[in-house]
This record gives sequence, C-alpha cells and structure tokens, in this order.
Amino acid sequence: MMDATTATARFAMDRFMQGYKAAWEQRDPAMFAALFTPDGRYHNTPFQVQNGTAELMEYWKRVQLQEDVKVSYEVLSDTGAGGLAHWHVTYQVASEELFQIWAKSTGTNLVSRKPGDPLPRMVLDGILQASLANGRCTEARLWWHSMPQAT
Repeated sequence: MMDATTATARFAMDRFMQGYKAAWEQRDPAMFAALFTPDGRYHNTPFQVQNGTAELMEYWKRVQLQEDVKVSYEVLSDTGAGGLAHWHVTYQVASEELFQIWAKSTGTNLVSRKPGDPLPRMVLDGILQASLANGRCTEARLWWHSMPQAT
C-alpha cells in the first residue's frame, strides 16, 4: 500500500505540468514564475537560461502575445524529485512582434510571409525535464521545435 508521502511524490511531475499548462493557457507570467523556487532555472532552449523569478516573469511575458493557446502533455517519467514530460502546444500568433521573436529563435523555420499576410497559428512540440523540490521546480530544461500549423 502507498502512503500519502509516496503518493504525493509520485505525482509531483503531473502537478508541475498542470501548473505549466495553466500558466501558458492563461498567459500569466506570475503564475509561471510561482512554479519555480526563487532561484529556479528555466532553459527555454539548450543554449538559453532564465534564472530567478524576475527573469522567469520577463521571459514568460512573450506568451501574452499568443492567443487561443491550447496545451496538452503526457508525463513520461516521475521520480517525485523530477521527471520528463512530452508537451504539445498550439496558439495563434497575435502580433508581428511575436512573429519576429519566433522567426529569429532557435529551432524554428522561417515562414514565407509578405507584409500584411495573416499571422500563422503555431504548433510546438517538445520535451521538458524538471528537477523538483517541495513542490516547486529548481531547474527545467526544454527541447522543442515549432512550425506553422498546416492550413
């Protein structure tokens, strides 16, 4: 029989991913930063990292330039102290600024687009590895790719 502590630890990654999903779909930087310890680290790509609450919130502001965000995930591994999840996101690019951020970021393909063309709906697919302590993330690493949704 599983005791309460074991049960809580077992579902730590799922709780983190529920919060991650909610923060993204609600486009809420404070909710996102609250998932992390005050010195938490978020590697949004293997080569970029945000450290601490202020940097996490500043980075997450970009999701406010997304509309109609839909996030799904599957926990692949949960040790209680961390785990792996496969995540999938779709959203409507809501500003030219976000399109330019996306077009310049690592892991993307530049969309052929003329000025005035409609902004694309994006599909992102990735893996998140998290280290967790007392219900909060100390470090998260992402590997992802994005592309415009097929029309």
